[in-house]
Amino acid sequence: MNKKWKHVIATSFILGSLIGLSGCMDAEAENKDKKKAPEVIAIPVEVALLKQGDISSNYITTATLEAKEEAFVVARASGIIEEIFVEEGDYVKKGQPLAKLEQERYILTLTRAKADLRGIKKELDKINKVYDKKLVSDDTFDKLTAQYESAKASVELAELDLKETTIVAPISGFIAERNAKVGNLTESFQRQRMFHVVQQKELHGIVHLPEKELPRIHVGQQASLNLIALQNKKVTAIVERISPVIDAQTGTFKVTLRVPNEENTLKSGMFAQVKLNYDTKHNATLLPRRALLHIDDKINVFVVNQGKAEKIAVQIGYEEGDYVEITQGLTGDEQVVITGHQNLKDQAPVEIVNN
Repeated sequence: MNKKWKHVIATSFILGSLIGLSGCMDAEAENKDKKKAPEVIAIPVEVALLKQGDISSNYITTATLEAKEEAFVVARASGIIEEIFVEEGDYVKKGQPLAKLEQERYILTLTRAKADLRGIKKELDKINKVYDKKLVSDDTFDKLTAQYESAKASVELAELDLKETTIVAPISGFIAERNAKVGNLTESFQRQRMFHVVQQKELHGIVHLPEKELPRIHVGQQASLNLIALQNKKVTAIVERISPVIDAQTGTFKVTLRVPNEENTLKSGMFAQVKLNYDTKHNATLLPRRALLHIDDKINVFVVNQGKAEKIAVQIGYEEGDYVEITQGLTGDEQVVITGHQNLKDQAPVEIVNN
């Protein structure tokens, strides 16, 4: 074999080795690219189905219950308190005695007034017998008649004073407060009240609403009261009165609610959360409120469609509690994402993980 062929063979061997080495490198590079390809991970979410039900439009506010009728009792007569017949918490009827003052002075005053009246009446009877015969002047007769009327009025005043030494309940209700004590001196019509009587068979709840709510309120409208002091007991009230004027300083108007309390479980002064019912829709399409996302001034939800999240814009109607009414955007058969949707993107793969 000459040198020329040896050179050709050697060159061919080197080229073949290079080609084989290049093929191995390409295969290794291809395997590395396959290993680096990203793995698709489905995002776990919880979903809920839409349901049909009732939902109401409400206005939420607060109120303090007040007694529909109450009276602050003061003494009309002066004197020492001799007896007290009731205690706080007692139920009293209108006209029932609450306390009594010492009466001796008033009894004596009445006795004297009656004696004066009898004396003047005797004189007047004598004058009447001779007045028709014109034996007594008109002036004398008129003066004696006036004295008789005055004495008669004095007796009536003395009787009234004696009667007022017994302090009575001006209304039926419960004794909410008793400040009177036996032995204390009380003055007539003093500012300090002896008793506070409240009628709680029916209470009032006073609320002040913004003026924009005026067209939506009417007499007879229902309201729901939530009493925190009674383990969130629910009570139904009725709008009884609506003030015809708007307070210029606060921009609100006064609404009075009638709160029935036949069992006397509610007390004046209790704090209540008030829910005024404007309207109720039946068989509305309802969705849990937490499914909603507010993005770019639009309300959106994510629904699961063939393993992917699909963002849909919706319109809502009434809102109450944990639910909202869906008026547009959903047909009612969708699986709507309620958990795990805060950072979710449109068409992202998802996995439903509801219990």
